[in-house]
Amino acid sequence: MKKKRRQIEGFELWLTLLGGLVLLFILAPLLNMLLHSSPASLSEALHDREVTDSIWLTLTTSMGATMVMAVGAIPLAYVLARRQFKLKRLVQGLIDLPVVIPHSAAGIAILGIISRQSLPGQAAGWLGFDLVGHPAGIMVAMAFVSLPFLINAARDGFAEVPERLEHAAQNLGAKPRQVFFRITLPLAWRSILSGLIMMFARGMSEFGAVVIIAYHPMITPILIYERFGAFGLSYARPVAVIFVGVCLLFFVLLRMLVKERSRYVRS
Repeated sequence: MKKKRRQIEGFELWLTLLGGLVLLFILAPLLNMLLHSSPASLSEALHDREVTDSIWLTLTTSMGATMVMAVGAIPLAYVLARRQFKLKRLVQGLIDLPVVIPHSAAGIAILGIISRQSLPGQAAGWLGFDLVGHPAGIMVAMAFVSLPFLINAARDGFAEVPERLEHAAQNLGAKPRQVFFRITLPLAWRSILSGLIMMFARGMSEFGAVVIIAYHPMITPILIYERFGAFGLSYARPVAVIFVGVCLLFFVLLRMLVKERSRYVRS
């Protein structure tokens, strides 16, 4: 019995060591970047209007893209979770496509849709602005590459809701709209919120697609790249540290909100 116990503990130790190596692989570059950034350089970057404006633009465009696309993405996720139809696998593959294609290629594809010669581009022109080089164009690029995270998470959340609850409500006279908003959506909210967080976070980090659509105004990933190319590592590193810190702060706060909300629901 003791021998078996030692074997289990030894195996768990190996698993822990291997997992620790992976964690170190993630943590080491971030710690190195932080340790090589002086307080003076961080303070200078924080007081740089170009840096703060780029961070604000990144946050607002990513949040805007997430909220706008959620209006259609959540219903689509429900349909995928509840309905069987021809070409469903093809639809699911198309949804995942932005994750696997090079994001520079995604930017080229989007550029062809929102250019001045396209219908959306002409419509924007009638409204007095050009989608290319505009925050609205940045939102389109962010939404394209990050939308799969929301759809897939929401679909999994809806799939976990027992259909018998929906059928019971309908048998009691509830309309489909009432069933969706009063039963299905509240029960799947945690997965949906996780998907919204992941879409928001993925949009903030996008570079390849956005740089083709809008080099200016600069979101922070592009600003970091621009400063690295123009001035070198020491000039770009403080901006990168600040942006990573902002991303981490938002991600932790949103995750805490999910946890607190879950605790409130259980109580």
